[in-house]
Amino acid sequence: MDAFVAFHNDKSLVKKYLKSLLIGELAPDQPSFESNKKKSLLEDFRELRCTVEKMGLLRPNYTFFFLIFLHIMILDAASWLVVWYFGISLLPFMVGMAFFIVAQIQMGWFQHDLGHCSVFRKPKWNRLLQIVVISVLKGLPASWWNHLHNQHHAKPNCFRKDPDLNMHPLLFSLGKTLSVELGKKKKKFMPYNYQHKYFICEYPHFLAVLYDKCFCVYLPRYVESTWFIWVSQMNHIPMDIDYDKNKDWVSTQLHATCNVKQSLFNDWFTGHLNFQIEHHLFPTMPRHNYWKAAPLVKALCDKHDIQYKSKTLLTAFVDILHSLKDSGEHWLEAYLHG
Repeated sequence: MDAFVAFHNDKSLVKKYLKSLLIGELAPDQPSFESNKKKSLLEDFRELRCTVEKMGLLRPNYTFFFLIFLHIMILDAASWLVVWYFGISLLPFMVGMAFFIVAQIQMGWFQHDLGHCSVFRKPKWNRLLQIVVISVLKGLPASWWNHLHNQHHAKPNCFRKDPDLNMHPLLFSLGKTLSVELGKKKKKFMPYNYQHKYFICEYPHFLAVLYDKCFCVYLPRYVESTWFIWVSQMNHIPMDIDYDKNKDWVSTQLHATCNVKQSLFNDWFTGHLNFQIEHHLFPTMPRHNYWKAAPLVKALCDKHDIQYKSKTLLTAFVDILHSLKDSGEHWLEAYLHG
């Protein structure tokens, strides 16, 4: 129920497609809450969502997103104009590449907005522009990204349900439970006790080679991948990672996410994903409204004694390495003595 509401702004449109899937309704004497779900938390969250809707926080500001798109196009054009005008000697090449990298990562954040249908009110306009941004300008399939990313939002940090955890155990050992389990089974695909060291270079390289091995393409893709990975993982890897415990929607999101403190730079650098808690609770909310919803979400967490984590950007980056180091040590202990 709560996940359905979170993912779909236009309920009437979606229900047209759901009619053929209806197999029955709960009898009046059947409970509407599972025993392991926090009923009071969900009721308060649903009240909070009504407040958010009444405040207009789910409505996009077209001027904001126009300026986002305009600054991306200016950066992208500048990357080519610098090389075209000044030639391909080292300095103009490096300056042009810097513009190109920033444009590409900002395209990534923008297509993320479009994928969540938070730029336009009608889903079809979001989908069309997303195809232009991610497929035409970045060279990736929009359907592939949407399919994986929606799964991530439905069950963040739940192994075998969150595709973002598919790097376990091939590249990394994640979370205490999964790491101990891996160690006891005597499985070793990588030297996980050193994963906090090779994370810095290996994961970005793994993504970058998916594009091209040509140096002129590989180098900017490597830098872009590094930027993307550190930002996307700082909110999740340090949080609870485990098998799905069938928690309620709100608890699942809050235990799997944390925030990075707001500043103009942090907002721009992360595409407003420094407000990861608000983003996961309200995935269709336009990013320019996260800061308005944050105090309301924090009050909800305080009321139900749930920690609302917010860090500096540097601390968030360092916590990735600390978390990987801890997981690697849990794996090693179980591998040697389990």
